[in-house]
Amino acid sequence: MRRRLLRGRRSQALLALASLALGAALAGSGVMATWTAATSAGNTLAAGTVLIALGNTGASTNRLTVNASGLVPGDTVQRSFDITNTGSQDLASVALTTTPSPSSLLDSDTTHGLQMVIDRCSVAWTESGSSPAFTYSCGGSTTTIVTSRPVIQSGLPMSGLGALTAGGTDHLRLTLTFPSTAGSSFQGLSSSMTYSFLGTQRAGTAH
Repeated sequence: MRRRLLRGRRSQALLALASLALGAALAGSGVMATWTAATSAGNTLAAGTVLIALGNTGASTNRLTVNASGLVPGDTVQRSFDITNTGSQDLASVALTTTPSPSSLLDSDTTHGLQMVIDRCSVAWTESGSSPAFTYSCGGSTTTIVTSRPVIQSGLPMSGLGALTAGGTDHLRLTLTFPSTAGSSFQGLSSSMTYSFLGTQRAGTAH
């Protein structure tokens, strides 16, 4: 009888130890209840466009491609053109760069070579004369955008443009003057000019 009781107690002790070992093993393996919760949201992000354009070539909205020849000191050349902000965003600035190719004293002599002025009319310029001897008058108000300076410029800011605003258009007139002080060394020379306009995006803002 006594032996049976000892065996029973031994069995109970072994079962208790086995239960403790199993519990320790389960705890060590990380098996436990985990609660989670989740939520989400989404939106659409779209980039704007920064674009500028000249008016139609061959019309009074862009006469910059019309050549001039037979110039003598004291002559002027006038060409009208439009610049439009065709992008979706305002601009911080529009800058002009003029590049000669080929070059000559007509553009490289900053004193006696061609001088440039750009004016803005609040309405479209009224064109007179026949090609290439165009002249222009303004039926609204006139603002000088680029004051008189040598024709060759790099990154020249054009202040006061309506095209800084998305959808805005400026009616502009380029006037080149061949100074009366140009000497005989200018005779027979020619230069080909390219007028490039660079629009720069507005500053970043919160959206």
